[in-house]
Amino acid sequence: MKEKVVLAYSGGLDTTALIPWLKETFDYEVIACCVDCGQGNELDGLEERAKLSGASKLYIENIVDEFCDEFIMPCVKAGAVYEHKYLLGTSMARPAIVKALVKVARQEGATTICHGATGKGNDQIRFELGIKALAPDLKIIAPWRMTDLWKMGSRDDELAFVEAHGIHLPFDHSHSYSRDRNLWHISHEGLELENPANEPNYAHMLVLSVTPEMAPDEPEYVTMTFEKGIPTSLNGQKMKVSDIIKELNVLGGKHGIGITDIVENRVVGMKSRGIYETPGGTILMAAHEQLEELILDRDTMETKKKLGSQFAQIVYEGKWFTPLREAIQAFVDVTQEYVTGEVKFRLYKGNIIKAGTTSPYSLYSESLASFTTGDMYDHNDASGFITLFGLPLKVRAMRMAELKKQETR
Repeated sequence: MKEKVVLAYSGGLDTTALIPWLKETFDYEVIACCVDCGQGNELDGLEERAKLSGASKLYIENIVDEFCDEFIMPCVKAGAVYEHKYLLGTSMARPAIVKALVKVARQEGATTICHGATGKGNDQIRFELGIKALAPDLKIIAPWRMTDLWKMGSRDDELAFVEAHGIHLPFDHSHSYSRDRNLWHISHEGLELENPANEPNYAHMLVLSVTPEMAPDEPEYVTMTFEKGIPTSLNGQKMKVSDIIKELNVLGGKHGIGITDIVENRVVGMKSRGIYETPGGTILMAAHEQLEELILDRDTMETKKKLGSQFAQIVYEGKWFTPLREAIQAFVDVTQEYVTGEVKFRLYKGNIIKAGTTSPYSLYSESLASFTTGDMYDHNDASGFITLFGLPLKVRAMRMAELKKQETR
């Protein structure tokens, strides 16, 4: 009886070529597994293509709601943004995909999981750290690193290989960007983006969005409610998180929100340039932050910002299934206990403009913030506070002055 390998299958050129290659190279029975994180029409025709390529079975695992609730929302609540710009669309999808791959491998009694990530990127780390954490007994095949066995060095080589096996793909990858899509975002790499001196060809590239110049000339108001840091309604309509993100993607894309051009530092040590479209995610993150400003005290906010940055790095590096991620997430969940209320904002040509925030747990006091003296705040109290708060500065300045005098004697 042949050993079984579960292949992380997208239906694209790379993973389609892997099916006959795995059978010929290792004599495996190939179980293709496509994990649906909200790729949309990319899943069309997948079953026929997988079977035609030689897979004995295709699983399509729909994890959209799980992806939103268990992976996206912890990152939103943490305010996790990698290198100040990247909202982790690919990074947080990978552990969700790994979880589904391991589940299928257990169901099928497979001994191996194969992924098509390249040897230069971050995804190989994310896939393999996740598999090691959830199923340390499973073998991992990463063909792009097996240069003695994987002889295809380009997409043209792969196209020739699949054509030779009677697999005729309905697309030509030779003149397109390398993309990754899920409900949260779509990323673009390659072509003119490989040179940071080049301006992106947005007219050719964008899928979810328009540029701000092409957005409507009229702003659009949006209201959202949150309960304990989780969005619960959009424009008065109660919705689950995945539906809110879908609607925000439409609104954000229409108004040119969330297009990010970034040169980021990959885990493997090199810099890479990409364009991310995250229209709904950008709005959701901004709305959540807008509400938090009213509710979190200064010390909690500062600590959360530091841990949020660390959380982003943990996720980016593929360390989702670690005690550290769980511990930081537990801290974040405590901070979200009272992040409940309503935010209003307007979308206009790439901008998210605040239009009012309310919460029953708001720490904002109009009487305290105003310039008039009230019962809770006496302006004279500030004198003693500043004296003590500034004491280290004053002592140091006096000491430095004494030393300067001694030097000039």
